[in-house]
Amino acid sequence: MAKHKIGTIHQKNRIIDNIIRTIVEKDHFLICGHKTPDEDCIASMVAFAILLTKFDKTPMIYLGGSMPANLSYLLNICKYNSIRIINEKQAIRNAVDVIIICDTPKKTMLNINRKISAMFADKKIVKIEIDHHLGGDSDYIGDPEYSLVTDASSASELVGYIALKLRTRKELLNEYLISDPFSRNLVLAILTGIVGDTQMGKFLKSKREHHFYNIFSDMYNSILQRTTVKETNFTDIGQVFKELQHLSEDEERCYRFIYEKKQIADSIGYVLLRKGDMKKLSSLYDGETIITVTRAIADTLAEESGKLSLLCYYDQGHGLVQFRMRRSRAFKSFDLRDVLKIFEIPNGGGHEGAIGFRVEENKISDIDAYLNDFLVTMEKELAGFS
Repeated sequence: MAKHKIGTIHQKNRIIDNIIRTIVEKDHFLICGHKTPDEDCIASMVAFAILLTKFDKTPMIYLGGSMPANLSYLLNICKYNSIRIINEKQAIRNAVDVIIICDTPKKTMLNINRKISAMFADKKIVKIEIDHHLGGDSDYIGDPEYSLVTDASSASELVGYIALKLRTRKELLNEYLISDPFSRNLVLAILTGIVGDTQMGKFLKSKREHHFYNIFSDMYNSILQRTTVKETNFTDIGQVFKELQHLSEDEERCYRFIYEKKQIADSIGYVLLRKGDMKKLSSLYDGETIITVTRAIADTLAEESGKLSLLCYYDQGHGLVQFRMRRSRAFKSFDLRDVLKIFEIPNGGGHEGAIGFRVEENKISDIDAYLNDFLVTMEKELAGFS
């Protein structure tokens, strides 16, 4: 049956509710698109993957074959957002819970290998579809109650629509320490899909495309104005890629600076960023870059240690010392929320795999001693876990 517009707002909201529930409940996500992927295909896959990482999920993007060089900047986002890119020669490490199909009119156009093709027969795997191709010889690929297939300028716009709905779920966002799902990189990925097309560099066309472009463009300018006096109005895909290239270069330099400070205890990989470190980072990079990179490093250190990671840094603007902890994906026997109970920390929260807490700076006279005591206590607590 040819794809068609979703009939009612109620039906669209029900499908989005199902997708959000799946994001929360499942762990391992494989994202794929169509053969010879264009800007919207790549952008929607990356945007959905970024959304997943905010909930501490494990996204993989499958890209078999070659990809246009001018799209490589968009994939650089993945490196610092814990998103794995795989091709036909690379193994899928974990059992897949969910397949997400982006911007693909019909199944014969999917860019997948034999192993992934076989997964479509597994009814235990949820198939989410995000697409705006309607009518003609199109055909549904995803599960009916998980297919956000409807009228839109792009698949990226539909990912943005899911994020807009998520923005209203304050309790869920607080649980996962998400202040706002619309980070700069997510907005840029969405803009890439809306602005771009296979002709490259054409201006926006339809009223709907202008409407959603304005929503996300205004959002991006708001993000920029919180940290700079810059204002950007993208009108062609080249401008978006130029911005992405600049950001990916900043993230790489920031990542190297922080990662060089890593330490590995018996069970915990950790980094301490002192006042001088934060002063230097703040002078070179904006807050969004620092947050993105520290999150990626927390994920990396958790996997390197095999159990937990800890990032500790001064938040001098608020007179606080911030702590962020992540759990290795293979180490599921310890609930990180117990850390808040062990140390009787009132100012913190999170979920079993990731927490954040903060301590007033004037209550820590010696950060090295405080951190050492924290690590010693944690190693004792972890001794009975494997």
